[in-house]
Amino acid sequence: MKLRIDSVHGHGDQKAERVRLTALEDCNLHYYMISDATFAKGGGISNKHRHSKWFDPKEVKKGDRVVLYTRKGKDVTVKGDDGVVWHKVYWGMNSGVWNDDGDAAVLININAWNSTAVK
Repeated sequence: MKLRIDSVHGHGDQKAERVRLTALEDCNLHYYMISDATFAKGGGISNKHRHSKWFDPKEVKKGDRVVLYTRKGKDVTVKGDDGVVWHKVYWGMNSGVWNDDGDAAVLININAWNSTAVK
């Protein structure tokens, strides 16, 4: 995988919630999705994915950082004083996604997909 989840911050506070990621290689965010899952009784990840964010197309370079904010906002790319490029992405949610405990942030790499309209 060319991206890595580093941490989830501010869980339970919609205004502060964010997931931080690092690009391990050059890649396009459009091939990734973050999902809010729960843990199963045995401690593994369950199949209950309550919220998902499929990233819009965006080229990122190795070493770039991505921060996904739960709240509404306008996506921007900025360079920090330390020279690190930050891609700030907004989910657009009206409420918090991450519980204080019991949640798992799951990063999914999507290499291909097919869609069909439901009629």
